[in-house]
Amino acid sequence: MAIIDKKEREGKITVDITGPQGNAYWLIGYAGKLAKQLDWDYKKIQDEMTSGDYEHLIKVFDTYFGDFVDLER
Repeated sequence: MAIIDKKEREGKITVDITGPQGNAYWLIGYAGKLAKQLDWDYKKIQDEMTSGDYEHLIKVFDTYFGDFVDLER
């Protein structure tokens, strides 16, 4: 078994939304970190994520970050 530094990992990051990382606040915070790394307008993304229910939040997160993060249930 090897320990791999997260920065060295290739491919998508997987987030299990049935656990603590599925919390809406965690997802919004994570979106902020990703948006900052990608130099995207976080305020716009945050406003869009919080303009509906939890399912809407997930769909918006996936729309913006689906190329980098897989959400799984």
